[in-house]
Amino acid sequence: DWDDIPPSSALEEISEEEAVQIIADPILPPQSSTLRDYVDHSETLAKLVHLGVDLSQVEKRQKAGQLLLTLDFEKDIKKTLLFLKDVGVEDNQLGPFLTKNPYILGEDLEALETRVAYLKSKKFSKAEIAQMVSRAPYLLLFSVERLDNRLGFFKNELGLSVKKTKDLVIRLPRLLTGKLEPVKENLQVCQIELGFQRNEIQQIVFKTPKILTASTKRLKQIFDYLHNIMGIPHHILTRFPQVFNSKLLRIQERHLFLKFLGRAQYDPAQPSYISLDQLVSLPDEVFCAEIAKASIQDFEKFLKTL
Repeated sequence: DWDDIPPSSALEEISEEEAVQIIADPILPPQSSTLRDYVDHSETLAKLVHLGVDLSQVEKRQKAGQLLLTLDFEKDIKKTLLFLKDVGVEDNQLGPFLTKNPYILGEDLEALETRVAYLKSKKFSKAEIAQMVSRAPYLLLFSVERLDNRLGFFKNELGLSVKKTKDLVIRLPRLLTGKLEPVKENLQVCQIELGFQRNEIQQIVFKTPKILTASTKRLKQIFDYLHNIMGIPHHILTRFPQVFNSKLLRIQERHLFLKFLGRAQYDPAQPSYISLDQLVSLPDEVFCAEIAKASIQDFEKFLKTL
């Protein structure tokens, strides 16, 4: 997943002294290959397992295993857990959260508190912050400067109001943690290659934030089919941007079936108008009965001819 890249600070080499301590501790089993082997000897790991942390996932993350072995549950970890609960991560979510982001246990508590205070200063409510942190576990590893730059980027790049910028990142918080390159590329593609106006891109992104992180190739393919083959103009695509989240095959099959039936009418001025939403979001049964006015058997038979 493209947002699963922790900031570099989380991957800092541990110091040699720490490394020596890990190796020198005689009670740990020799030549251990997995963190699981340490559980019997490490109260910290045992408690993390009890919380629901999946050690087999943690050890796939660079340096995360070493980090956990250097921490003491009572001294280092407990305060971070209390902090996360205070931020609004539910008890039953602490395990899954730490499985995804074990690095937070090595972060300075004050730094974490400063980042939450920054989000509060930007008028994110407690519930919104809780939702963002739960859905983008790496969020609190990033400095205030980075979070501020990110919010500024989306506000300026999309020309959104402060309120709309906030709404955007609440709905897709990994916009704050993921790489910016794919986002910049998608914005450029929408403008230059697909020919949307800036205010249209604003509306599209605001309605369907996932477009910012979608595969560029898929965006182009779907646009090409809708615009060049089905003849749908930009202003209608702007009204139903969720169509870019659907599968191209689904759009093709349904459009060809409607065309076969003489019902492919996508002009809102016409009485038999079919909206893009009806085209892609209804289940097959409903689509056939209400939109195509045909039986699902007819549809299935038609698909075999394609």
